[in-house]
Amino acid sequence: MKAVTLSKAENIIFHILNTSFLCFLAFITLYPFWNTIVISFNDAMDTLRGGITFLPRRLTFFNYKVIFQTGAIPHAFFISVARTAINLVTSVFFTAMIAFALSRREFVLLKPFTLVLILSMYINAGLIPTYFLIRRLGMVNSFWVYVVPGIVNAFNFVVMRTYMRSIPESIIESARIDGYGDFYIFMRIILPLCLPVLATIGLFVAVGAWNSWFDTMIYNSGRVNLHTLQYKLMEYLQSSQSQSRSAADAGAMAMASQAGSSMVTPMSIRAAITVIASVPILAVYPFMQRYFVVGLNVGGVKE
Repeated sequence: MKAVTLSKAENIIFHILNTSFLCFLAFITLYPFWNTIVISFNDAMDTLRGGITFLPRRLTFFNYKVIFQTGAIPHAFFISVARTAINLVTSVFFTAMIAFALSRREFVLLKPFTLVLILSMYINAGLIPTYFLIRRLGMVNSFWVYVVPGIVNAFNFVVMRTYMRSIPESIIESARIDGYGDFYIFMRIILPLCLPVLATIGLFVAVGAWNSWFDTMIYNSGRVNLHTLQYKLMEYLQSSQSQSRSAADAGAMAMASQAGSSMVTPMSIRAAITVIASVPILAVYPFMQRYFVVGLNVGGVKE
């Protein structure tokens, strides 16, 4: 009886400590982003004083007003959404097709094709040769530079092929006995069975395409109508930093604060930019989380 009581006490202590540790871990994980949200809604000059913790000290929407005051943001948002959607569809579909072909052990060129794809993970020509290649292909100052170079990713291919090899061979063999071809098997059997790994790869592709701005700066900086949201936000951040350096005199800032004029600082603009860029992904991720965990676990383990 005494041993049973001791065991119950140990279980209670363990659950208390475990719950406390997980709550602490969740807090230190979520607080930086929550603090960024609070700073984005706080007055920029007041933020410079420090001490912003859980709630805005002087609530304002001016930081977001500065970002959205021009019509360039909605168009850049549309370009980013279009780029992400097209990248998602093309990359997932073509990567799945290649993974299916190279998951068949009877494929004659299995080893050389796989070797070429795997080598692309370790060998890169560099920025300058890549730029010349893109220019020779006529994709500079073009929307297709956002789509074509990222159609197939070697890491995504490895994850997807590993998952496809876990599908029982008897399913494919029975479909072939019924007279179905490879494309029908791929579209009607393989893709539905690969939904978890497709969602996992889709999330990787969508996050990468949504957050990308460097390719815009390299290839499409001269085409304003092709600027993505992230590139525009990066421009606003650089502009606010340069303005802050040119008008960083503490006395002038204090006079502006006393006069009640609205100002922005790099810290406030950076916080607002982070929130704007994160919201779409945060809105999509909860719906894909259950597929993401299953697909990553199964596709990332090779037996």
